[in-house]
Parts: sequence; structure tokens; C-alpha cells
Amino acid sequence: MTHCTFPARLKAFHPFSFLRSLAQMMVSVGVVGLGLSLLALPALAHHPLGGRLPANFFEGFMSGVAHPVLGPDHFAFVVAAGLLAAIAPRGVWIPVAFVLAGLAGTGMHLMRLNLPAAEFFISASVLCFGWVLAMKQRPNLIVVSGLAALAGLFHGYAYGEAIVGAEMTPLFAYLVGFTCIQLAIALGAFAVGRALLGQSSEQPMLSFRFAGFAIGGAGVAFLSGVILG
Repeated sequence: MTHCTFPARLKAFHPFSFLRSLAQMMVSVGVVGLGLSLLALPALAHHPLGGRLPANFFEGFMSGVAHPVLGPDHFAFVVAAGLLAAIAPRGVWIPVAFVLAGLAGTGMHLMRLNLPAAEFFISASVLCFGWVLAMKQRPNLIVVSGLAALAGLFHGYAYGEAIVGAEMTPLFAYLVGFTCIQLAIALGAFAVGRALLGQSSEQPMLSFRFAGFAIGGAGVAFLSGVILG
């Protein structure tokens, strides 16, 4: 019987394969986390402070940070935007367009400008980006960035609900908070996506398609909740 020596085992270790497996695991964990986030209560998702307005900078910042994380629809979309950024040429503009438009959408809410059926369009945006991510072809940057900006208006409009009537200091902190956390989530998803693309074997796009189907399925669940609720 032949025994595998320690040097032989060390030689058989392939760092690129290990990194690819690790990246795939991170995507899978993210999808599982997304599924668990579906159990979050809608009231908690839209009111991180239990419905109370932030009273100072710290509360404003933490409320802004919590809103996209506790809101599973917002979180799913930002993850999808980050993954799409990884596979599209100059794709970093996708999450940037979303975040900037989100600020505009919040401003619209604060100025009492109405966006109809915001929750419907937010849920639909998750389904749409999940579908784009699941496609075999790489997305067109201009089209997807435009869709991200349109979605950002509705997501930002929903963010504004939790801050209407607040003083200027917590309001500013709230805007900074949800902008920073969305960029952080998108960059995290982008980094995972780039790690996957760095591996040349076994079609890394399959992992993106798997994540796209999972996010699209979440979008269907969100839409069902809006329509039936």
C-alpha cells in the first residue's frame, strides 16, 4: 500500500483552488444569510429605532447603518449590485449610481414629493437585478447603471420615511450612515465576485447565476408580500 507523505500532500495543495472554494463558500453563506433575513419583521426593517426619530448624531448614524441591513429587500439589492459590478466592465458605477440616486430619493421624501408604489418597485428591483445576475451574458453597464439609479430613487425614498421630521444633525448622520453601509456591502460583494472571477477553472459564472436565482427568488417573495399584503 502506498502512503502519501507530508511533502506530497503539501505539493498537492493548490492555493488558487482553495481561494476559489473559499469565495464560493462566502457566496453561499451570503445567500443563506439573505434567506434568514427574510424572517425579519417588516416594522423592524423600516424603523431601526422602533419608530422613534434619531435625536443626535450617533443615533442618526446608527439608524442609517441599520436600515439597509435590517431591510432584507434593500440588503438583497445592494448585494446584487455589488456582484453585478464584479462581472461588468467598469461595473463599480452600478452601486455608485444606486447610492447617489438613493440620496436623491431620500431628498424627495423629505421635500414631500411623492413616489407612488415605492414598496412594489423596491421588491420588483430585487427581482430584476436577480434576473440580470442569473443571465449567461454579461450585463450592459449603461442599462444596468440606469436601472440601478431608478431603483435607488425608490429605495432612498423608503429610507426617508424613518427620518422625516428629524433635526439637521441626526438627519445628516443618517444620510452618511446608510450611504457608507451600502457602499461597504456592495464592495464586499464586489470583492467576493472578483475573487471568483480570478479562478479560471469550472466556470466561475455558475456561482453568480446561483446567487442571481437566490436573489430573484427573494424578490418574488417580497413582491408577493407587497401584493398580497
